[in-house]
Amino acid sequence: DLGTKGSGQTPYSRQGDGRLTLKGGVREVLAASYLEALGVTTSKAFSLIETGEQLHRNDEPSPARSSVLVRLLHSHIRFGTFQRAASLGLIEDLANLVTYSVTYFHPIAADPAMDRQSSALLEQIAMVTGKMIGEWMSAGFIHGVMNTDNFNLTGETFDFGPYRFCATSDPNLTAAYFDEQGLYRFGRQPVQGLWALQQLAAALTPLADAEDLADALKAYEPAYQTSFSKHTLQLLGLESSTLDADLEFASTFYTWLTESQASWPQTFFDWFGGEASAHRASESPQAAAYAGSDFHTVRDLFQERTPVHPERLSASYFQKPSPVTLLYDDIETLWSSIAEDDDWSGFQNKLDHIDEALKVHAPAST
Repeated sequence: DLGTKGSGQTPYSRQGDGRLTLKGGVREVLAASYLEALGVTTSKAFSLIETGEQLHRNDEPSPARSSVLVRLLHSHIRFGTFQRAASLGLIEDLANLVTYSVTYFHPIAADPAMDRQSSALLEQIAMVTGKMIGEWMSAGFIHGVMNTDNFNLTGETFDFGPYRFCATSDPNLTAAYFDEQGLYRFGRQPVQGLWALQQLAAALTPLADAEDLADALKAYEPAYQTSFSKHTLQLLGLESSTLDADLEFASTFYTWLTESQASWPQTFFDWFGGEASAHRASESPQAAAYAGSDFHTVRDLFQERTPVHPERLSASYFQKPSPVTLLYDDIETLWSSIAEDDDWSGFQNKLDHIDEALKVHAPAST
């Protein structure tokens, strides 16, 4: 499903101009590429076109260069699409939307009875949303604005606004300068995901029993836990086990990561393959972080896990001292070269490095 961002005003633009700054477009291309490389379910950037227009924004230097982004998703149907039909009392349209969504995206939820079909659809959406947010958390990704228009029914990450990736583990880190209350802070994302699903459930109440919809939402938590623990191990190149064992591994690992304040991306890079990377980790820029007694428990867990496709460690990507990152300062440096000299070489180099990461992570998902 092709969609544009920045192509102009629509009936839903309110007071906005419907345009996208070129910097915003660059950030979207980078985020989608990096998330894909980390195995996170995400939209893809298809094209980014500079329009030549000048935009005025309050939160960045103006006039700003303008662009139009074309992105790919399986579906651009958002939770808010259902909410709009429900709020306007368009019950027939709401039912048609449910049927369309089931037919084309979640056929497993098909049922001749609309009440059962609506609840079954919600259950499927809860599962894919839990999976997506579990991947966000293991990738250290902060979306920034988790309202119901930024969730779609196929559980794909999209609409990257003020996103961030964690430099270190910080549950209170926010991505948006305007999120003063920390509503969308990193550690709260699983709760906010459930909140969004609850709003979707409320929109479906004209079609299904509230108790059945509430039962459907119970699929979210186990989907999130499974995704979070398994994706953590996938990013470390290690095999998964039972859910309880994987969750215990994740708890121990992230506790150390938070307390030590070691670099999030460097740690995953250093210990990819677990004990098979012990020598690489000993030569890491942050090798000292692994020397303390507090890391021993984590090291023991690494030793208990079998590497998945350990031949990946011979790739050129792992011969470098550090991984590709997409931290705030990385993006600002890339944009500075584009803004000042129209120099896109750093941007292209970053995409090439991200592609290296994609190639070494890809076998784990096959």
